[in-house]
Amino acid sequence: MKITVVGAGNVGATVADNLVRRELAEEIVLLDIKEGFAEGKAMDMNQTATLNGFDSKVVGSTNDYSKTAGSSVAVITSGIPRKPGMTREELIGTNAKIVQMVTESLIKHSPDIIIVVISNPMDTMTYLTSKTSGLPKNRIIGMGGILDSARFKYRLTEQLGCSPNDLQAQVIGGHGDTTMIPLINHATYNSMPVTQFLSQEQQDHVVKETMVGGATLTKLIGTSAWYAPGAAGAELVESIVRNQKKMFPCSVLLNGEYGQDDICIGVPVIIGKNGWENVVEFDLSADEKEKFEASAAAVRKMNAALDENL
Repeated sequence: MKITVVGAGNVGATVADNLVRRELAEEIVLLDIKEGFAEGKAMDMNQTATLNGFDSKVVGSTNDYSKTAGSSVAVITSGIPRKPGMTREELIGTNAKIVQMVTESLIKHSPDIIIVVISNPMDTMTYLTSKTSGLPKNRIIGMGGILDSARFKYRLTEQLGCSPNDLQAQVIGGHGDTTMIPLINHATYNSMPVTQFLSQEQQDHVVKETMVGGATLTKLIGTSAWYAPGAAGAELVESIVRNQKKMFPCSVLLNGEYGQDDICIGVPVIIGKNGWENVVEFDLSADEKEKFEASAAAVRKMNAALDENL
């Protein structure tokens, strides 16, 4: 099996590193437009094989998509990252052109590929890929909700003082600082509602800090985060490759689910060998439904900017 990661920057390289450590494919192709960059990252990772105990191989390539031929899954991380004070929406003009070119190049060499989108603004880039690739909708998946949910659990752990692995918590809606919806009333700590352990003030704090999770890190380190996004991308790929049937909140093209049509936005889905298999509909409260509709409206507004930038 072959898996491709497009973009050898911080996020892409971290995805590739997680993939090779998990030995999810015999070959992981890491591709970038910068001369020698992907080759150098690949060599560095391969030199950890005896240290980390894996036999998979990373192949670096400077913009040679022929090396991606026969890939089962591709992860697109290409595009410019956020800078402090910059919104994901501000990336749309540049990143839309990049993602469209990358998608066309991947499909040319791997027509049956499953594409995972991480590039920002993620929901709009996923929508662009879904509408222009010609692939079945189940083979286009935006990763954002998995990352947001990991950050949600991190913030819950801070307040509960528990292991994050004892938590079940999901974030739905758009992958943006004002559009994501941490489902605090559905989150559980070993099957018990977290709301039984946290005051309203603590719950509000967790939700607020989750929603600005990406911006907080961008302000601290001067660019977009990469460890958690990279691990989240690899987690999604693993559920595809190993047909694990895990439930993740991902950005997928909806057809009536959650009352939405013709939009890619984060909802819980089952992930298996064919991509996403079905949408799981949570029983949302009136307030949660209202927030989801507002989130969808904001994502549609971003999508409308595609026509101006392509």
